[in-house]
Amino acid sequence: MAKCDICGKDVSFGIKVSHSHRRSNRAWKANVKRVKAIVNGTPCHIHACTRCLRSNKVTRAI
Repeated sequence: MAKCDICGKDVSFGIKVSHSHRRSNRAWKANVKRVKAIVNGTPCHIHACTRCLRSNKVTRAI
């Protein structure tokens, strides 16, 4: 599962191009961590991307 519960960042698809310019499909997955956070006043586990964790969009629970 590579989807952030905070910002909704998800898997994005594209094309991998080799040095000889052969093309094949690939996916970029979001760097998602399972963290314990405060949601609606209660601590629970959520999936948050590292960009949301760094920018303090997530209130961590201890």
